[in-house]
Amino acid sequence: MKDCLFCSIALKRIPAEIVYADVHTTAFLDIHPRAPGHTMVVPNAHAETILDLEAESAGQLFIAVRAVVDRLATALNPDGFTIGINQGKAAGQAVPHLHVHIMPRFAGDRGGSVHTVVNNPSDMSIGEIAIKIRKEMRY
Repeated sequence: MKDCLFCSIALKRIPAEIVYADVHTTAFLDIHPRAPGHTMVVPNAHAETILDLEAESAGQLFIAVRAVVDRLATALNPDGFTIGINQGKAAGQAVPHLHVHIMPRFAGDRGGSVHTVVNNPSDMSIGEIAIKIRKEMRY
């Protein structure tokens, strides 16, 4: 996509601190890092959300995520990682190009788990929710 920031980075039209790249993906350091080594991995082909990404490309994306985690683990020796996707504006997606955040975690870094991101329990039971979800299964 012509005006997409992350497409421009993947195509090397604008500079970024690229730490990994292959034919399918590019990983670069976040310019507003929440932790040392905060990295984003993007598919090179434009996809706004994970639902817009072909299944095979999703696999390639997570192969790259694993490779980047391995590099960050070796380079920075963190105590753990938080890995996640903000999908849609309500979830905090600021750039409309799918990107996986990898945040190295260190003891005492004052961060929380993904369970601290949202606190909106449902009025439905998990059984009722499971039934709703299973009705949508297409395979």
